[in-house]
Amino acid sequence: MVFAVVVLFVAFLPGVAAAAPVTGNATWFDALGSPYGGCGLPQSVLDSQDFVALNVYNTPRDYNFYPRPLPAGDPKTGMWDNGHNCGRWVRVSISDYCNGTNDGAPNQAFCRNGSYVADRYNGATLNMIVADSCGDSNAWCRDDPFHLDLSHASLNRFQLNGTPVGDMDPAHWNNRHVSWEFIPAPNYTGDINIGFLQSAQVWWGAVSISHLANGTHGVDYFAGGAWHAAQMNGDMGESYILSPTVQAGTQFQIRVYDVANTLINNGRVYTFSLPSSCGSSCGVPYTRVTYTTS
Repeated sequence: MVFAVVVLFVAFLPGVAAAAPVTGNATWFDALGSPYGGCGLPQSVLDSQDFVALNVYNTPRDYNFYPRPLPAGDPKTGMWDNGHNCGRWVRVSISDYCNGTNDGAPNQAFCRNGSYVADRYNGATLNMIVADSCGDSNAWCRDDPFHLDLSHASLNRFQLNGTPVGDMDPAHWNNRHVSWEFIPAPNYTGDINIGFLQSAQVWWGAVSISHLANGTHGVDYFAGGAWHAAQMNGDMGESYILSPTVQAGTQFQIRVYDVANTLINNGRVYTFSLPSSCGSSCGVPYTRVTYTTS
């Protein structure tokens, strides 16, 4: 079987988009899961309600599930990159419409019994944030490394000549091609957001760190007089497990790395505490905290 997207399998590197925009098939999903999306943030606190999911796996015609996170350097790693592309922004441009069957069935070609054709929606664009992962056992999430799963509510917000397209979905959608690339956060201002996750406590300092100019790639925490690399919370790329500055304490200090593995804001240190509202354990999905910096 020859796949319509075979060209996309060439020179793919996990977690890295080409210097120029790449092209893939696009699907949609309604909302992030509860209480979190794949990046470890509730939908309500995302920087944008225009969001996407990236593929966990790059396993053409292999629809098996593999333990997450994948081992470092595993060739099965998709654009999700074990969560390391969480919180990054992408500029998505609408491309050709499929006039055939485009259902993502395993071991079937995309747009079979038809072809991709340009129409009046080509070139419409929207900036979107990476908030979730696509690890399903279908052709979209396995056979097309540059597949994007888009927030359903965003489809008709794509803009062409400064105006929302309005009616692309559903009659003119059919899981069409899109081109996309990573971009710095548009119109970025302010500083990071920090929030404790449900069940966080002094012995399990689970936080989500968001609102970076160029994604979150790692976190250090200060404890016992030294800096330590924090462990990611599974492959939820904006969530990390911290220890307090002193054993059984409630104060935490962190510094954060962006996608280029560079400390943000020249190594700025963020100091914050487990809120008293959490008691012995935070009871709600996300408790945002204030912090001081040095």
